[in-house]
Amino acid sequence: MEVSSEYAVQMHGIVKRFGAFTALDHIDLDVRKQTVHAILGENGAGKTTLMNILYGLYQADEGKTYLYGEEVNIANPTGAIKRGIGMVHQHFMLVENFTVTENIILGDEVCGAAGVLDMGRAREEVTKLVQEYGFEVDPDARIQDISVGMQQRVEILKALYRGAEILILDEPTAVLTPQEVDKLIEIMDGLVTKGKTIIIITHKLKEIMRSAHECSIVRRGKYMGTVDVSQSSENDLAARMVGRNVNLKVEKTPAHPKDVCLSIKDLTVCDERGIEQVRKLNLDVRSGEIVGIAGIDGNGQSELVDAIMSLAKAQAGTIEVKGVEVQNTSPRKVIDSGVATIPSDRHRWGLVLPMIVSENAVLEHHGDEVYGKGIMLDYDKLRAYTEELVSQFDIRPAGCEEERISGLSGGNQQKVIIARSVTHAPDVLIAFQPTRGLDVGAIEFVHKTLIAERDRGVAILLISYELDEVMDVSDKIAVIYHGQIVGEFEQGTVGEDELGLLMAGGGSQ
Repeated sequence: MEVSSEYAVQMHGIVKRFGAFTALDHIDLDVRKQTVHAILGENGAGKTTLMNILYGLYQADEGKTYLYGEEVNIANPTGAIKRGIGMVHQHFMLVENFTVTENIILGDEVCGAAGVLDMGRAREEVTKLVQEYGFEVDPDARIQDISVGMQQRVEILKALYRGAEILILDEPTAVLTPQEVDKLIEIMDGLVTKGKTIIIITHKLKEIMRSAHECSIVRRGKYMGTVDVSQSSENDLAARMVGRNVNLKVEKTPAHPKDVCLSIKDLTVCDERGIEQVRKLNLDVRSGEIVGIAGIDGNGQSELVDAIMSLAKAQAGTIEVKGVEVQNTSPRKVIDSGVATIPSDRHRWGLVLPMIVSENAVLEHHGDEVYGKGIMLDYDKLRAYTEELVSQFDIRPAGCEEERISGLSGGNQQKVIIARSVTHAPDVLIAFQPTRGLDVGAIEFVHKTLIAERDRGVAILLISYELDEVMDVSDKIAVIYHGQIVGEFEQGTVGEDELGLLMAGGGSQ
């Protein structure tokens, strides 16, 4: 496309290599002024890398960048900020015990005579900014005392305070409640009305349809085109992103739960500082049902899973699997009791990346006689077993049994974990963020597998920070807030708004 001042940002022929790996292969991007422009792609597609180049965190190996029709060379984030570009990262960069005002001016302080910090004038400037954009943020509040959505507004205000005309938002709705998502979209609309240009990096189709004017699709480092969102659909965007048609609706028959298989009573768990993260929590999961836990990250979900798996000590309460207490025993005892897990971070907790696929396929079960005797693995048996898994679960590439698992895509790595978990016929399956970082095609596979296991009679505890996922997949929904279950609902009996209110501590059942 021709270079034009009608566009706030144009990036043409962008190439970025990391060693022998080409992360971006001649990518183009044209963002019209005063619009919301989405960049859509699966995990690892290169969308964040592209925006890191625009913000000066990376340098392109090839290609040119233009702002308002003029070629620019952005060497670092300081250069980007001077040119009116601000970036709000997925993980916020705020000092928790500082006030809103202190965080906004940090690094660009308001000083009076002799270089003395003038907090009075700084507060006035921040208050003026808050009022101008209608952000409803208290300039004197401490970051640790405000909601995640409010913290995000502080990050946006930081960029605006430094004169940003172009805002990059990386996965902006990842940690927000539905009400906070609504407010963010309202804020973005207001910013565009006031002349700003916004680029959002995301894989959430619903938010794109609600907020963006145009959407550029990136697949495996290549530019797949730009579409007018008003002339597109979620299914069309999904197909463009992964290269095939995807069923976005979770199809399942009603559950037929039987006996309680996992029972948690009055569970209390403290973190390493001795602070209670799970507080007298009660929850039952029956065979043949999926119980989904809805909640904002940091409300005790990790500590709950660690306690179930005996990776963390329970200070009080009981955890029973088929009537047998397993709290404060050992991970081996829990696994042998029939509990399998899909961990929240596949690289940190689920896989040993330097090992081959076959070896990862039997982690937790490498002592079983079917794979060898004693401490010795029978690699012929291991290879035959893994070949079957690769075929059954469509793990790609075919014949990858002897490859290092680090060479597989995120979706295929997750398939190895799921295959390992379900093929040993667990009674209880804990799925913690099972679709984290996956594209819609891999998400479809994970959801189908969870429902198939439910129909086989497995008791499934689904913990996800994606409220849509909890609502679509679960048969029963439990809301967690400050380490307690504050509401339980049968699927279809509660709406997104009510769940979002409970997740934010705004009420009880």
